[in-house]
Amino acid sequence: MDELILELKKEIIKVLNLEGVTPEDISDDNELFGEGGLGLDSIDALELIVLLEKTYGIKLKDPAQGKEIFKSVRTMAEYVQANRTK
Repeated sequence: MDELILELKKEIIKVLNLEGVTPEDISDDNELFGEGGLGLDSIDALELIVLLEKTYGIKLKDPAQGKEIFKSVRTMAEYVQANRTK
């Protein structure tokens, strides 16, 4: 799981062009959206949905699922581990 979390952090940084951010700067459990987290927005959420689809073969049937899946890097990793097809 730790390897997947690190991989996701690197992918998030790359996909969202987070300049000056390292994987170590992203907490496993802090919220990704809103205050106190990375401050991501709805456009970033769409980018993360595309990331899951392209990299892990996960297609979200209901975009509302994203709110729970993208709560933190750890929740993303748990979802990817349980649902990946690639």
